Amino acid sequence: MKEEMTKYFKVLSDLNRLEIIELLLKGETCGCTLIDKLPISQPTLSYHLKHITEAGLATARREGNWIKHYIDRTKIDDMIKFLEDLKNASEDSCSL
Repeated sequence: MKEEMTKYFKVLSDLNRLEIIELLLKGETCGCTLIDKLPISQPTLSYHLKHITEAGLATARREGNWIKHYIDRTKIDDMIKFLEDLKNASEDSCSL
């Protein structure tokens, strides 16, 4: 579980990837739509989409000539639960 969370949070630690994820959370779309909304080049967008997808936060599917990307919202829910559990961890586990 912690290894997965490390991958997810690493993806979110980059401003460009965070912006891409925010756009993808609005709905499934292709890179050609994303590139118009971001101040990055197409190769940079592809690089970041690859990292987001390899981490498991997004999925890509081919639709004709287009590759549509979308965020797996269950992974976002897993991250939220992980942070809630971390925040609510027992304080006595590291007592002196």
